[in-house]
Amino acid sequence: MPKRALIEHRPWLLASIIAAVAFYFLRDGTLADIWKAAIKGLAVGCLAFYAIKRGAGANATLIALVMMFGALGDMAIEFDFGLGGALFLVGHLIAIWLYLRHPREHHSPSQMALAGVLLILTPLVSWMLSGDPLVTLYSAGLGAMAATAWISRYPRYRVGLGAVLFVFSDWLIFSRMGAIELGDLPHYLIWPLYYAGQFLIATGVVQTLRHELSEEDDEIG
Repeated sequence: MPKRALIEHRPWLLASIIAAVAFYFLRDGTLADIWKAAIKGLAVGCLAFYAIKRGAGANATLIALVMMFGALGDMAIEFDFGLGGALFLVGHLIAIWLYLRHPREHHSPSQMALAGVLLILTPLVSWMLSGDPLVTLYSAGLGAMAATAWISRYPRYRVGLGAVLFVFSDWLIFSRMGAIELGDLPHYLIWPLYYAGQFLIATGVVQTLRHELSEEDDEIG
């Protein structure tokens, strides 16, 4: 998308990208923690406003809520890991509801198998990485979110892929809690994987909603 078009037609996306890049480079600086958390929350929070501005109907509201709880989780986790995880879990539950309301009409056996793998493997790997029952419980919701995103009618290689990136990002977080040592890899990859995942989810859902609304207008016309 040309820069001018992005500024004129997708200002919330532009603001989101700017905040995401700013957080990545400012997080290790001397900026006060409260301001780092605010910039971090702004990145995904702007995706929520994008969904409201560009989407339409109840589904746009639902994906906006998913992004808003993600933004709240981003900020809270900087101060309280458990509270941040709880807020993310609420967002996952809303996303599951959204995806289950809109299943894909036809599934290949391989795609259904992959959804099953996401559902089972996500909490299993999380347990292996963290050894924490609460993390595993949270990851059951994370895995269900990724699995239902994969078999929803929303673009699989945007929304489904975004959900998978979210899973990998969280696995890197959980790797810090157990015996697996990945060096500096989590520090450099957690935020880019997570933000890219949320960006793909938000834009994938919203653009699908806009496309369907355009088709309905054409049929009415």
